[in-house]
Amino acid sequence: MKYNIILIILFTSFFGYSQPNTDVFLFDLAIKNGNLTVSNFKNISDNDGYDNQPSFIDNNTLLYAGTRNGQTDIIKYDIETGRKKWISATEGSEYSPLKIPNKNRASAIRLEKDGSQKLYSYNLKKNVSKPLVDDIIIGYHTWFDNKTLISSVLEDGGLSLFITDINTSKNNKVDTNIGRSLHKIPNSNLVSYISKATENWEIRSLNPINSNTKFIVNTLANSEDICWTINGTILMGKGDILYKYNPKEDKNWVKITSLKKYGITNITRLATSPNGSKISIVGEPIIVDPNEEIIVNVDEKLEPTLENISWISGNWKGEAFGGITEENWSEPLGGSMMATFKLVTDNKVKFYEIEIIREVENSLILQLKHFHNDLKGWETKDETVDFPLKEITANKVVFEGMSFEKISENEMNVYVDIHKKNGAVETLKFNYTKD
Repeated sequence: MKYNIILIILFTSFFGYSQPNTDVFLFDLAIKNGNLTVSNFKNISDNDGYDNQPSFIDNNTLLYAGTRNGQTDIIKYDIETGRKKWISATEGSEYSPLKIPNKNRASAIRLEKDGSQKLYSYNLKKNVSKPLVDDIIIGYHTWFDNKTLISSVLEDGGLSLFITDINTSKNNKVDTNIGRSLHKIPNSNLVSYISKATENWEIRSLNPINSNTKFIVNTLANSEDICWTINGTILMGKGDILYKYNPKEDKNWVKITSLKKYGITNITRLATSPNGSKISIVGEPIIVDPNEEIIVNVDEKLEPTLENISWISGNWKGEAFGGITEENWSEPLGGSMMATFKLVTDNKVKFYEIEIIREVENSLILQLKHFHNDLKGWETKDETVDFPLKEITANKVVFEGMSFEKISENEMNVYVDIHKKNGAVETLKFNYTKD
């Protein structure tokens, strides 16, 4: 009895009896040229209490832990129909459901009322279950394959990293002081985990074959929940902001979007579908007056990355200098964005520009060259007109002498400083729209 009471106290810090009111949300996820967008928001749990820990069975089905009659059980959700089915009916509470590879079964942590805890296997069609691992106390887990389990195991009030061979019941301890987020890394034979051994938490990879680990990147401060996209990008939330980091492309975490506009804050668990078209996000709903507009901090300074200014891309048209202007910006690729500009008056081209925004020394710079209508250059061979970056916010990109202002998805203003011969500076405004 004393042992069970100790377990109940310890597990309160992991699963807790005062769990937050979280919901499971579903979005479409699009990845194009390294840029990620979320759309088509839906609250799929829409339930008072603790709804959490989503994982995909396939591209149309996911599992999550949901509150029912004062305890937490496993729900199977059909994305196409919106139907829900409970697949556990035990006296205990189930957490962290995952599909077992190549089997019509799911694994989940069962916390009994007496405080005992084991990893169980559940039949996805029938309400039957059986213990999988009972000699270590698993808090969180993921599958490397259908016989190799990677888990966060409760030891001395913290979590340790274990590899378990299900067939032989052999447990191999690899690391200590880790987090709860464990994921198979796409297109690799590796698993990621969170190391909390230092003040700056680390995302590390684990090779389950030889137990070698390797540093990937530091987490966002005091955040520990991640997921991977099919192209090898890590997604992570902090507050209401969703971030991404691609080890092959990014130097730092890049802001994707704020979920405040969807009424979501305190992002924790994330999961992506096998084909990468869906993302499930756990967060706490923001209770607001339905007639009150949610204000996003448009003055927040963003990282100096191309991803944070990718909204500039597109075919833009406007009017200036008594004629028609056209500006075509490409999406980020190869560390730069490229544009062509032309001014047409009286149905004749007056001049052209070639512009680039490129990454340089952990910042951005805008450079351009002017050309007459016969493509003879204004500047000398190696001369460019340069505009170093000053700052980026949600709706503005400010260079020294030129800035871009986002009015909507299909409208922007460009402001350019024109230096006159008498030393005065005049700021010209170009209003652009795109289809």
